[in-house]
Amino acid sequence: MRACLRTQGRVNSFVVAGLAGAAVLAAGALVAQQRPQQPQRQQPRLGPEIAEEIAVERDVEYGKAGDVSLKLDVYRPKAESKAPRPVVVWIHGGGWRGGNKSSGLVRLAPMVASGEYVGVSVAYRLSDVAKWPAQIHDCKAAIRWIRASATTLKIDPDRIGVWGSSAGGHLVSLLGTSGDVKELEGENGSAGYSSRVACVVDFCGPSDFLAFAKDSQRMRQPDSPVALLFGGPVSEKQDAARQASPATHVSQDDPPFFIVHGTADNTVPLAQAELFYAALQKAKVESKLRKIEGGGHGIGGDEIHAEVRKFFDTQLLKKSG
Repeated sequence: MRACLRTQGRVNSFVVAGLAGAAVLAAGALVAQQRPQQPQRQQPRLGPEIAEEIAVERDVEYGKAGDVSLKLDVYRPKAESKAPRPVVVWIHGGGWRGGNKSSGLVRLAPMVASGEYVGVSVAYRLSDVAKWPAQIHDCKAAIRWIRASATTLKIDPDRIGVWGSSAGGHLVSLLGTSGDVKELEGENGSAGYSSRVACVVDFCGPSDFLAFAKDSQRMRQPDSPVALLFGGPVSEKQDAARQASPATHVSQDDPPFFIVHGTADNTVPLAQAELFYAALQKAKVESKLRKIEGGGHGIGGDEIHAEVRKFFDTQLLKKSG
């Protein structure tokens, strides 16, 4: 699976390194293609005017797994706020074996630049480094660290929303449904704090690995992303597959969900979103399924991002309309 967006560039702690550097972060390869005589014509949506409003701190350690340092990036509005801000956490995709936290910038920057949110983008151990359940252990450790750092970050620990795509969509969904599952907590940092989240945006994430393997011949292969995650095919790792499935842990006290999925997704079938949504509805969990007609595995665009923003505004800022 692919993460839907990637960014490039290097930013010093709490400093956006110049206008050109900010543009590179925002647009990656597109910036390199801009014609010097027309810099504004191809200016990306995340241009210098937005980057100048954001303070960035990269590679903050949120915990350790053995000798592995677990890191995240923090994006904060430079403008001060009298009240603690809510947080939106991005968890990247990449089939649990690729991708990186730099993809969070393009997703989170518009919300952070508005002055209303703090953004955090999380890195976790990939499947070539550690097998399941290392990935969810790391994500839960990140949420605990954010909550433990509420005073430093000037955030509200009760208003933490999460957003992820593909493998990241799976992980944020599991954060939403497994808040009471001790076996998935791990011990990678900030003990004593809750890993619960206030709301979830899931882009094209798997929700039931047993059904996923049944419906996808590719996911039954020994070299599939799912098999690499579990250390073997689902047929041999059914307990792990069941434990890793967000649908397994759905309960009435789960937070609100916004699920977005393409109807033509050939990587993670739409059925994964539909069965998850059905389970949430049965448990009377506030939830919405947004189907993108003809959409594949990579989804996004202004209209969808506006819906995501509205969801977070409603859940975390309590805005109406």
